[in-house]
Amino acid sequence: MKMLAVPLFVCAMMALTRAAGSPIRILQRHEVKRSTCCPSDWSEIHGRCFRYVPTAMSWAKAEKNCQSIGGNLASVHSLKEYQKIQRLIVAAGHHHQLSWIGGTDAPGEGVWLWSDGSEFTYLHRSDGQPDNLGRKQHCIQMNFGAKKRWDDLNCLNRLPFVCARKM
Repeated sequence: MKMLAVPLFVCAMMALTRAAGSPIRILQRHEVKRSTCCPSDWSEIHGRCFRYVPTAMSWAKAEKNCQSIGGNLASVHSLKEYQKIQRLIVAAGHHHQLSWIGGTDAPGEGVWLWSDGSEFTYLHRSDGQPDNLGRKQHCIQMNFGAKKRWDDLNCLNRLPFVCARKM
């Protein structure tokens, strides 16, 4: 419990200090350490900050919106991370809402990339997906179908989305 209390205390102090308008610095062994806390409207998941945005936009506009707040559309690197992102959407009151994440194969069919540049090593696709229906589906939506997995979709469709950024 003590191990958890110290980081929580530090994050709380950071938030209070930011609200007061003065920066906080924690000195350890003569070094200045910066907080690794997420901003108050973001949630920490596996060492990154995530934010669900319920406003429906095209994939490109969603990516631009995420960039404007210091991130990218979310990349997903494990089943546990995906499930926590799903819980973030549910906690926002949007059940298992179809939502954009940062996967795309627009530069080259079948070559999937994350918009944040991270390595694409995990794929949580629905059966038969991605299928590039009509040769116009190049962006990944999450929470698709009965199993709430990934599906490729036309990037011009408008969906809410999940942003992620480094802490």
